[in-house]
Amino acid sequence: MRTTGVIARGILTPIFQEGDDVVRMVCDCVTNAAQAEGFSLADGDIIGITEAVVGRAQGNYATTAQIATDIRRKFGGGGLGIVFPILSRNRFSVLLRGIVMAASPHKLQVQLSYPADEVGNELISRDLVDAKGVNPYSDSFSLEEFRKTFGRDTAHPFTGIDYIEYYRGFGDIELLFSNDPRTILRHTQNVLVCDIHTRKRTQRILREADPRANVLCMDDILCQSVDGSGFSEYGLLGSNKATEDKVKLFPRDTRAVVDGVQARMRALTGKRIEALVYGDGCFKDPQGGIWELADPVVSPAYTPGLAGTPNEIKIKYVADNELAHLSGEALAAALKERIQQKEASLVGNMRAEGTTPRQISDLVGSLCDLVSGSGDRGTPVVLVQNYFKNYASEA
Repeated sequence: MRTTGVIARGILTPIFQEGDDVVRMVCDCVTNAAQAEGFSLADGDIIGITEAVVGRAQGNYATTAQIATDIRRKFGGGGLGIVFPILSRNRFSVLLRGIVMAASPHKLQVQLSYPADEVGNELISRDLVDAKGVNPYSDSFSLEEFRKTFGRDTAHPFTGIDYIEYYRGFGDIELLFSNDPRTILRHTQNVLVCDIHTRKRTQRILREADPRANVLCMDDILCQSVDGSGFSEYGLLGSNKATEDKVKLFPRDTRAVVDGVQARMRALTGKRIEALVYGDGCFKDPQGGIWELADPVVSPAYTPGLAGTPNEIKIKYVADNELAHLSGEALAAALKERIQQKEASLVGNMRAEGTTPRQISDLVGSLCDLVSGSGDRGTPVVLVQNYFKNYASEA
């Protein structure tokens, strides 16, 4: 009798280096772990590989000089502005260094959203905005006006970094504070949109406001190699700081990686194992209000078995409603029968029974991100088992 549900194991691996065979190393680490620790692999198991190891093995890096070169080519020189960058040393500081180089000898216009950036990093508290009688949907500020209105206490609540002063330290920069993207057009017609998940809306608003403006998004930069750089279909989106003048880009050709892992695991074990490459999980920190998804997607590639949304019922909803008259073994048996009926149908009645239809790849990718972490655990590969089993599954 089965007594456990979903199991997620972080798999220890060597440090991946440029040129490594990711498919071979991942599969060997998983099968070696199973043998060493005495667990079995089964059909429906899932192997998650963090995007960082794929990008490292590909050597998918770019320098600030290469970033600047591509921006100059695509904007044709002249003044330049950026709108809605996130506040991050890891995610944006090196990109900002390259953008400042591209704008030189002109001043770079940098428009920040407030009271927080797109992913929840606060410049100032929302309570302070309310206390000052400011309407963040319409009120815009220069740096001097922003400091006069809100004061100088703009340190990040977690890191202690004052991102206003930190970003100003990257060169000849003029800061603007506004949640209306059109504010930047008062200063320049060359605009690089730096928000992540709302970028296409921001770009559309700017282009409609000024059809003459040259408005590009970060996925338009380094979507092809420049002077020997790495590149990605997501351009600069999803990049991470590697050194003070180099970033690791989001990996490319990731479908070949997951297909390769699935094929090699079939050859090694005879099992059909799903695979995905994952980046940030899509979850929000309830204390700091920071939304962790700074990558453009949770998973850039996954095998077909991870496509779509779960077809499931909400056990507690069914138990509290149509089976409320039952308890104990009778309730358990009725729930299992209800699940089996659902599995026999093409579509589960998810809305009526209270479940939320999220994408399987987003759910599994978020689980993998939580298990692997982003620090020193040394487990950039995660094995998820029993994910597709439910209360009615016997083995």
